[in-house]
Amino acid sequence: MPLNLVFCGTPQFAVPTLEKLVAAGHRVHLVVTQPDRPKGRGLELVASPVKQSAQKLDLPITQPDKIKTNDEFRARLAAIKPDAIVVVGYGRIIPQWMLDLPHLGNINLHASLLPKYRGAAPIQWAIANGETVTGVTTMRIDPGLDTGDILLQREQPIAPEDTAVTLAPALAAIGADLIAETLQGQEAGTIHPKLQDNSQATLAPILKKEDGLIDFLRTAQEIFNRLRGFQPWPGAYTKFRRKQLQILKAQPAGEDVPEGELRVSGDRLFVGCGQNSSLELLELQLEGKKRTAARDFIHGYRPKAGDRLGI
Repeated sequence: MPLNLVFCGTPQFAVPTLEKLVAAGHRVHLVVTQPDRPKGRGLELVASPVKQSAQKLDLPITQPDKIKTNDEFRARLAAIKPDAIVVVGYGRIIPQWMLDLPHLGNINLHASLLPKYRGAAPIQWAIANGETVTGVTTMRIDPGLDTGDILLQREQPIAPEDTAVTLAPALAAIGADLIAETLQGQEAGTIHPKLQDNSQATLAPILKKEDGLIDFLRTAQEIFNRLRGFQPWPGAYTKFRRKQLQILKAQPAGEDVPEGELRVSGDRLFVGCGQNSSLELLELQLEGKKRTAARDFIHGYRPKAGDRLGI
């Protein structure tokens, strides 16, 4: 049965859910997304991926600067009388008046198997911490940070070569299906909300630039996982001859190299990591230069035995 919905979302991750709700025949009376933001060198205003999708779908759009004390916005939502408000990566705390408005609640899609990885960057931290399985959760939003009752969950394996960039679209796709399934189950009364076990909770805080700084006391596998997880930003970076060096591609290797020290073997470049492990560096980018393969880096900068990264 078609439901009357309000959809709140901003990033590309939310787009498949919006498209799925429309394709399923639900009536999306309003799409709420963040204001256009300046981007690029020219700082031109760019619409969010959700706004661009809503425009293609010919849906009504609003982009309020604030929602908690916005009387006009509140009156508009009250007039819609939504059965549910669907929230996917909107980027604002949902105020209590919105939580109280629809009879099916505010339903959120979160990119982890809650209560693990509550917070802004669940995909990135799951990979960075070496998880091999993650998933998506639909939950009924409450005033806490991703603490609401769990409605449905679905697992997704993390492949050894997955990065945050490759994993996000897969989770967005299964999440879109899960939201549609959740709404159907909520309306039919077949879903039994489950309290989260707070003792099992872990956090996935918003990423900071310094999260990408490589600590060569970590094992090669740990550094590799963080490199995969922190894509496209902040990546994984260090210093070489006092300039910032971005490690774009690497893989754990079997060379025995002191921590932070470089070793050249023909056209291959290795760096020592913690616990007698090492990384083979495959693609690098020195500050102000183009990305380059290890072979060209070796021939261009001629690193010597004993050269170190991080200084």
